[in-house]
Amino acid sequence: MMQTAYNFLTGPMVAPIFFGLIKTTFIMTLVMTSGLILSWVERKQSAIMQDRIGANRASILGVSALGLVNNLADALKGITKEDYIPPKANKFLHTLAPFLACFTAAGAFAVLPFGGEVKLPGMAEPVALCIAPMSMGLLFVFALLSIGVYGVVLSGYVSGNKYGTLGALRASAQMISYEVATGLTVLGALMMYQSLDFRVMVQWQQDHVWGIVYQPIGFILFMTATIVEMKRVPFDLPEAESEIIGYSVEYSGMKFMLFLMAEFIETLLFSWIIVLLFLGGWHIPGLHVPEAGQMAPFLGFSVGHWPAVGLEVLAFSFKIVFLCWLSMLIRWSLPRFRYDQIMHLGWKIMLPIALGNVVVTALVILWVGN
Repeated sequence: MMQTAYNFLTGPMVAPIFFGLIKTTFIMTLVMTSGLILSWVERKQSAIMQDRIGANRASILGVSALGLVNNLADALKGITKEDYIPPKANKFLHTLAPFLACFTAAGAFAVLPFGGEVKLPGMAEPVALCIAPMSMGLLFVFALLSIGVYGVVLSGYVSGNKYGTLGALRASAQMISYEVATGLTVLGALMMYQSLDFRVMVQWQQDHVWGIVYQPIGFILFMTATIVEMKRVPFDLPEAESEIIGYSVEYSGMKFMLFLMAEFIETLLFSWIIVLLFLGGWHIPGLHVPEAGQMAPFLGFSVGHWPAVGLEVLAFSFKIVFLCWLSMLIRWSLPRFRYDQIMHLGWKIMLPIALGNVVVTALVILWVGN
């Protein structure tokens, strides 16, 4: 009976749908819970850096679980809080904006792989650890994130609040400006990989060396640009709470929490992309994934196909966690830049350096090719 069910689920007609549902459920659960987890990480990490206890007020039967219950309390508060819409606001666009900001970021995970391929018994084709593998994956991600800019801009513009409008103007100028820098900083790496497919990028790094070795300047510039795109300190002028200016100033309840969720989802998203582009993806030096039923040596041991795939996924997860931690470290270490400083950094420093990096990379590729 079990064998019959397995043969049915792994059949050529059912397998794509079945494994697609499993991968979609896994990724979406991870993305949605990442907001709560990263919210807790940010609170506790900032508390450690500032020599204080941190989140510990909320508890269930006296158990605070290191502050994790605070996230449940925040969620409950957001659900029960009044959904206020200003009288002069456009109600439809006011409601649409936070969903655009959140779900465009979440949708980008559809083309991001989290491992290589898994070969199951009885299946002719391996299962790719990605919801929807796409040859133009990076272009799809950038296109989707550019739509997310509309959510941020609309939120402030349609609120009927001058402070919200000012925050939206800051956000639009900042995000559009740094989208140019983001594209140019990654261009040098793409010239090496000669592909927009994330799986091809990781395979190139497995065959040669991690992208950060050949593109250290591109790595630094791209990481800086992504922090600006996430609107996090020291580039959080669009939502500067201390100035009572922000695109989300007229939002409350779950709509406001969607903007916070979008910020944390983008933290996970850009960390994911950086690992794929510059840190070898799921590659572990010295580890070769054997065929199903075979063994491969690694650190003096012999590992099979499934353990090797599991090690790769764990290594990939560790790299992402490290970059998320680094993002939180930067968040609580640097003061906020002035708005003119942010524009100066983007247009007069990062853009020329990124262009120079592209030129140097092209010359090196031409020289090596000859």
